[in-house]
Amino acid sequence: MRRMRIAFLSDIHGNAAALEAVVADLREKGVDRIAVLGDLAYRGPEPERAVDLVRELAADGAEVIQGNADLWVVRGVEAGEVPDRFLEGMKAEREWTAERLSPEQIKYLEVLPAEMEWEAEGVRIHAFHATPTNLFTAVLPEASPEVLRERIMVKPAADLYVYAHIHLPYVRYVNGKCVVNTGSVGLPFDGMPRASYALVEAEAGRYRVTLERVPYDVERAAKRYREAGYPNPEMIRVVREAVSPFT
Repeated sequence: MRRMRIAFLSDIHGNAAALEAVVADLREKGVDRIAVLGDLAYRGPEPERAVDLVRELAADGAEVIQGNADLWVVRGVEAGEVPDRFLEGMKAEREWTAERLSPEQIKYLEVLPAEMEWEAEGVRIHAFHATPTNLFTAVLPEASPEVLRERIMVKPAADLYVYAHIHLPYVRYVNGKCVVNTGSVGLPFDGMPRASYALVEAEAGRYRVTLERVPYDVERAAKRYREAGYPNPEMIRVVREAVSPFT
């Protein structure tokens, strides 16, 4: 029987060094299909390189959807979307990012779809960035089964639900279904400074999910923030320690 291997990756956030390491890992594993669940450029030192790498993956057949940070690049960060004390700083980061992207790259982020539905070897998969209805809603690993059913598992025909956004990878089983968070390629928040993605292996209606952690040159990313004159030097600590910038 044929086994299909699908990689779900997300939240690159302009960290091209991390994305390059993940792409090399995917090639070594020989994955059949790739899904990128958004947040390609914003908050990292190499936004243009990150977008170009994702577009190269798309040219080879990867599917890409939009995340909240992609929408921010297109139209800005608005009040109520981030804690008030971070709003002005994040607006400055957005302007810095948008200035380094071409109009074509920004248009690419603007027209990305919101979700994807696949069937792979008899396994039905629904994938999206945060929730199927909202790019900004954070559903955390400790969310109750009721919250997962209400916000994540909205399409009852699916077997497997894959999302991103929170930068905290996990796998849970609820009512005979599986919920997976990919974690983050470029900015993990779980204390492990290694790029994260989810690998799904599907065969004859069965599936297996693993969370892959890929080492990369963290100091290269830190150096790029400094060299590029990134407006928020705190992001260097975020990359090095794999912690949230909101803490």
